[in-house]
Amino acid sequence: MITLFAILIFGFTAATLLTPPNEYSETENRTLAQLPKPTGESLLSGEFEEDYEDYLTDQFVLRDKWIGLKTDVERMMFRRESKDIYFAEDDYLIEKHTGAFTGAQADANIHALAAFFEQYQGQFQGHMTAMVVPNAVSVLREKLPPFASPYDENLYLEQIREALPEGVWFDTAEILQQHSSEDIYYRTDHHWKTGAAFYVYQEWARAQGLHMPQSDEFEITTVTEEFEGTIQSKLGIETRKDSIELYLPKEDLFYTVQKEEGQEISYSLYDEPLLETKDKYGVFFGGNHAVIRVRTKAANGKRILVIKDSYANCFVPFLLPEFEAIDLLDVRYYNQKVSELIEAGNYTDILFLYNAAGFAEESSIVRLGY
Repeated sequence: MITLFAILIFGFTAATLLTPPNEYSETENRTLAQLPKPTGESLLSGEFEEDYEDYLTDQFVLRDKWIGLKTDVERMMFRRESKDIYFAEDDYLIEKHTGAFTGAQADANIHALAAFFEQYQGQFQGHMTAMVVPNAVSVLREKLPPFASPYDENLYLEQIREALPEGVWFDTAEILQQHSSEDIYYRTDHHWKTGAAFYVYQEWARAQGLHMPQSDEFEITTVTEEFEGTIQSKLGIETRKDSIELYLPKEDLFYTVQKEEGQEISYSLYDEPLLETKDKYGVFFGGNHAVIRVRTKAANGKRILVIKDSYANCFVPFLLPEFEAIDLLDVRYYNQKVSELIEAGNYTDILFLYNAAGFAEESSIVRLGY
């Protein structure tokens, strides 16, 4: 037993050290920790030890297979959750988001968002919207395992609504709840599906006095049935794969897209080569960027700034017929003053669109006040 234990500990450690490190995990869609360089300061402070532990965790030999094996064993033992993820009905993997809505960051973000809308209320009177979209754990509660008791996201959403100026909040929870029996969230990923974004857009367009599109105005095209998202990556197991749908308008719309300042202009919102990679959700705009500028032939003087996380990526295409300029701002990657962007953009409308857990945990929301 001692010999076997020594082989497991030292053998795998040696194999990890001898195996060339990977820089990026396509499975987890993130950069992996690299071997840190020791310095006198980092050794004395303990920083080197922490970085080295992160390195071993990320670069452990056969890491993905061990993660998957652990999850499979837990499921064989009839565990109903793993890594804060529920094994739900209909092969759904649903994140619990434990602690996301009760920490200091969640409270601070409400105040930061309220201050932002109050700051611009006079300038954009009647043309500002805040959408904070509930996650699957809230809308698909009937699919959760018996006795599951996640935090009620509606309580947090109500706190946001109460903090915002009158007329700014747009309730997406009720709309999504009406369609909870449909596939409106991915089974293996944290995003809502394009169909869910369409339902919300319909009601928002009606409330804004815009054209309320119907589904027969689009070619609803399934571009992949092989999508395995970020939740599946955390568990490392084989499960039911997802499809991704695009709502392509039957009426031709000419527009241009520029991702980041100075980059080449393209003529499509969709990055189809990413459908051949692990990060298939990146088909929408090729993923996240600090600023994306979309220009259409609407010629109606309407210009909208969408302050967003990746939930907005499948929502924004529905805006094309209504605005001549659509700028997407992701403050997580934007290092300049938001106030200067708003001043220079001559916008007529502002839309804030985040998912609830992402909003509650995001430390960059405070940049809205800069």
